[in-house]
This record gives sequence, C-alpha cells and structure tokens, in this order.
Amino acid sequence: MEDGGEVVTGLHIPEHPVVSDRIRILRDAGTSPSEFRTAMKSLAPFLVYEAARGLPTVSGTVETPLGTADALHLRNEIVLYPILRAGLGLLEGALEVFPHARVGLIGAYRDETTFRPIEYHISGPESLKGTDVFVLDPMLATGGSAEYAIARIKERKPESIRLVSVIAAPAGVDRVRKAHPDVPIITAALDPELNDRKFIVPGLGDAGDRFFGT
Repeated sequence: MEDGGEVVTGLHIPEHPVVSDRIRILRDAGTSPSEFRTAMKSLAPFLVYEAARGLPTVSGTVETPLGTADALHLRNEIVLYPILRAGLGLLEGALEVFPHARVGLIGAYRDETTFRPIEYHISGPESLKGTDVFVLDPMLATGGSAEYAIARIKERKPESIRLVSVIAAPAGVDRVRKAHPDVPIITAALDPELNDRKFIVPGLGDAGDRFFGT
C-alpha cells in the first residue's frame, strides 16, 4: 500500500507519532479500562482516515459566504462493520470520521479448540450495493474472524471493503490477503508471532476484555 494518495490493495501501517503513542498506552498492562477505551477511541480516526484514502468522489460546487468554490463529496455511502465484541472499541472513533455512516454488526467468536470463527449474529443493510465498507477488527491474529466477516459482507455486494485493525500478526495478514486479495488492510502495528493460544505476541492481551473491563 502506498503512502499518501490512493490506498491500494495490501498492508499499510501508518507512521505517525500519535498512533505510536496510543499503541504504547494500549499495550501497557497497567492501563486501566477507562484509559484503554479512551486510547482506542482516539486511535480509530487515524486508522480510518488512512483507510479512506482513495475513496471515490464526485465533483461539484458549494456556495461560500463570499462566492462559489469547487467541491468534492464522497460518491458512495459508508457502512461500518465492527466485529463483535472488540470491534466496538473502534466504532465511536470511526463515527467521528463518518458521522452519517450506517452500522452493521457481525458477531463471530473463536472456538478455543479449533480456533475457527463461529457466527452468532449478523445485522446490517440487506444490500450493500453502492457502498464502501470498513470492517473494524482490532486484533488480526489468525485472521479467521476477519476472513469470515469479509466473506459474509461480500454476499451483500458492496463497492469496496477495507479492513481496519490495531495490531496484526503475519499469520492473520497472510490469511486475509490470500482469501480476499482485493481488501486493503490498515493496522497500527505488525507483531511477529502468535502464541500457542493464538494470541498476538507481544500484542496487548484480549482487546475485548480490556476494553470492557472483564
């Protein structure tokens, strides 16, 4: 994925001191749930902003107090799909970038024996024709939940899909890119490996547990 300009298919890790600072807070085992939620919310707009590069626009004009100016507006409707439950941690910040976005939900938990995703909920627009979708999944570990969610969303025929993550592992990135080579992945950090429980190492622990204080 290229820096600046249009987002192309691949992996993009934005380099920004504020992003790095938020990742530090999220990784710290001493960070309280309230501090964790604040850091996650404030990080989300940076990642969604990067993911939004290259969204199609339509030319027009707008009347300012002093005259007419050329203007661009987004061509397609935006739909946000957090993967429950940890994806909710990115939703509020994503809505700051796209306040008029519609929101779908996908619930898929990981079977701790097979490590495969099991769906327990899906909701959202029946048709996604003419939309640009952002899938919100903070931890891209094995990639199973993200791969599954993207496949289910594709059934509704969106114009495009982008995957926004906080921390990813090579195994998850490779799995999503192999299954969905047309979907860009935007993440704040790429960690080296998974442990025997398929958690990202060093990671930040269980994002859902830390966000909700459970």
